[in-house]
Amino acid sequence: MVKALISKNMRKFLLIRSIHLIIVMLGATFLTFAITFIAPSDPAEMMYFSRDVVPTKEMIEQAREEMGLNDPLLIQYGRWLTGIARGDLGYSYSLRTNVSEILPQKIEKTVYLACFSIVILFVVSFALGVIAAMCKNRVIDHIIKILSMLSISIPSFWLGLILMYYFVVQLQLFKITDSDHASSIVLPALTLAIPLIGRYTMQIRAEVLDELGCNYVLGARTRGIKEFRIIWSHVIPNTLINIITLFGMTIAFLLGGTAIVEVIFSWPGLGSMALDAINQRDYVLLQAYVLLMAFIYVGMNFIVDVITQLIDPRVNIFGGCKHNE
Repeated sequence: MVKALISKNMRKFLLIRSIHLIIVMLGATFLTFAITFIAPSDPAEMMYFSRDVVPTKEMIEQAREEMGLNDPLLIQYGRWLTGIARGDLGYSYSLRTNVSEILPQKIEKTVYLACFSIVILFVVSFALGVIAAMCKNRVIDHIIKILSMLSISIPSFWLGLILMYYFVVQLQLFKITDSDHASSIVLPALTLAIPLIGRYTMQIRAEVLDELGCNYVLGARTRGIKEFRIIWSHVIPNTLINIITLFGMTIAFLLGGTAIVEVIFSWPGLGSMALDAINQRDYVLLQAYVLLMAFIYVGMNFIVDVITQLIDPRVNIFGGCKHNE
């Protein structure tokens, strides 16, 4: 009976969240297109400038007619949305190729960088958070808290420049000119991970401390169960829901918030592509980037909710109190 209820609730949840996802994505696409529609620069004019051509008024007007820029907003939006549904994201006049051919290469680089950063972030912050909780108010706990505060206070761009100066210029341990070289990812990944490590270390420490104060932990200790086994077998699994939520949204942040780091280390990912599109006023490429970021954030939120429900079916996915079993 309980399983049937959970299954029914899960189906209802997936249906409702899928509808929400579609509505949010439609809203994001419309806002994205509307903002670029009212932008002061003329895409037809920028197309000629990107080709080092100074156009006449007649040339611009002809290009606007061919590009459909003289049509009303809703007609242009509908045509753009129809193209997206077919997998046609438009033509990038700054890169002189289809956007659908550019994005896979950029996505691969950004995902590679984000995954490497997540591994560093998860391993280090999880280990430090658990150690700090187990050694509460001891010297090592205070040291971890101080280091965490320092890491939170470091701006990513400053950290990236410092790491580049010492490890690339002074020590010459890494190369950043070749993104295909294995070592080129280390510094940008550290630059992304270090400012987040302190924040998540403190969060994990707080989660573990909350669990250590529960009655089941006291009962396990009175039965003589070793502390390591209590932490590993009971405390950590019970903190997974909140931790997964944290790291799930961090993945979305790293996929969408790597622009400055990518520029500093010349990493050819989505962030550097977006900045180039802004500088070139390549609205077609910029629209595709914003659309992809919206999908990543909404999609990761959806995935985290589903994983949370699968890990602990007692969580009420529709809000309010937990289901009674």
